[in-house]
Amino acid sequence: MNTSRAMVVTEPGKMELRLFPLPETGENDGLLKVELVGVCGSDPGIFKGKAGRAPRPFPLILGHEVVGRIQKAGRNALSRWGVSEGDRVIVEYAFGCGECRACLAGRYTICEKMYCYGSMIGCTEAPHLYGAYADYLYLPPRAMVHRIGENVSPESGVLVAAVLGNAVRWLSHIGGCRPGQTVAIVGPGQQGMAAVIAARACGASLVMVVGLARDSRRLDLCREFGADLTVQSDREDPVSILRDATRGSMADLVMDVSGHPSGAALALELAGVGASVVLPGLYGANTQVPLLLDKAIFKEMRLLGVFSQDFTSVEAAIKLAGKLPYPLEKMISHRFPLERAEEAVRLVGGECPGEYPLKVVICPES
Repeated sequence: MNTSRAMVVTEPGKMELRLFPLPETGENDGLLKVELVGVCGSDPGIFKGKAGRAPRPFPLILGHEVVGRIQKAGRNALSRWGVSEGDRVIVEYAFGCGECRACLAGRYTICEKMYCYGSMIGCTEAPHLYGAYADYLYLPPRAMVHRIGENVSPESGVLVAAVLGNAVRWLSHIGGCRPGQTVAIVGPGQQGMAAVIAARACGASLVMVVGLARDSRRLDLCREFGADLTVQSDREDPVSILRDATRGSMADLVMDVSGHPSGAALALELAGVGASVVLPGLYGANTQVPLLLDKAIFKEMRLLGVFSQDFTSVEAAIKLAGKLPYPLEKMISHRFPLERAEEAVRLVGGECPGEYPLKVVICPES
């Protein structure tokens, strides 16, 4: 097979299946055979043309939550990544240009040239395949590749980097989660569930997750993953419940992954004196988020913006995933073949009445 199918966003709101020639690879790069790709909550916005840090370079191929097998790679690439052809691996969202100030400082996740999969590199020019809504994904020399082995299923693997790796970095490496702390999580989606797992792994003594009445199934899964308290904020007051549970001290660490401005405001309400408030949610480039910042000042809170996973958090997430007493794949609610990728994106974007997905994945081989 000398070509790869890929679902291409040709312009905002339009997607079509195209064929691309497989790229030639040398000693320093490679090619991945995609097994599963997750539909990120950011994908519907990209599909509709929502700008990120810069305008989207249409046409482009979506997909940055990926697990697959090394199809081929050069000798130097295999050595650098510590893999062999045929190995199952996960690939990080960002790889960076390696030349800008951010990359030189080791912060390739916020590369100034925005070298990352599935969002900011167009597919007009070779090697084309910079998105995982495809049979194959190109692996440039700077790709961040992690071997996960045969004991991790593709379903778990697709959640390790972009979901569990995010949570490890956001809560532990940046948020400083440590034993004995109280952690509050606003939003019971896949990232909220992963945050429960990460908080428990850090030794948090109390973990609370806040959702809505419609989130009852998700909140049940949060409890299965280790949450002590789950609250439906449209039926009960999460602030009062946490105050009672902590005897007034509130949370040491709060993270808002609701994706709604009200979630950020609630996060400040749940935070105690000296707390850290972690904010990974994207509320919209032109969305004003009203916050009573006097609360942050008087309580001497730390407000932390976070973005993406990185190499160390993914390595930690791989080790953590191998020790979990429950399968990560319980988060997956829907599977689609590649040809129905647009349907999958619209589902995640809330365009399918009566459907309330958790984690949606695309399987090119199905």
